[in-house]
Amino acid sequence: MRVLLVDDRDRLLLFRDSDPGMAPVPHWWITPGGGVEPGEQDVEAAVREVFEETGTRVAPADLVGPLATRVVVHGYSDVVTTQDEAFWFVRVPAFEVSTVGHTELELLTMTAHRWWTREELATTTEEIWPRALLMLWSLAEDATEDVSAGGTTTPLDFGTVEESTVPV
Repeated sequence: MRVLLVDDRDRLLLFRDSDPGMAPVPHWWITPGGGVEPGEQDVEAAVREVFEETGTRVAPADLVGPLATRVVVHGYSDVVTTQDEAFWFVRVPAFEVSTVGHTELELLTMTAHRWWTREELATTTEEIWPRALLMLWSLAEDATEDVSAGGTTTPLDFGTVEESTVPV
């Protein structure tokens, strides 16, 4: 489960992740999010993950989605993982990110965070996961309007994709 967290200045929060088992250490940017715990619904996991990774609280009713789903295969220097992911969207007031709730592994691998504008994302040469992030952001804006008008979202199916530091 992943969350597109956009502030009232129209900036999207990403974390700089890494694979410290490789030299040189590769980096890429990811949205907040993570695993869904047993018995937890995606929307509950989204609320929990946003708080753990950013220090800010969002209400389940503020989340729009899921916008899209996919199966993603990640090949890292020490493991290959396959994850089912659902993407959610939430708009929040601008805030300072707190990493106090990060796990030991997140503190090791997530080396920075940054608020990105659409223009910055469109012109960066840095690796962004998911690669379709700008399209998802546009989809999120459309879905928010639909939900505000009393509609619902129908998630897009992105199928199976690979995002890896070590090809699988």
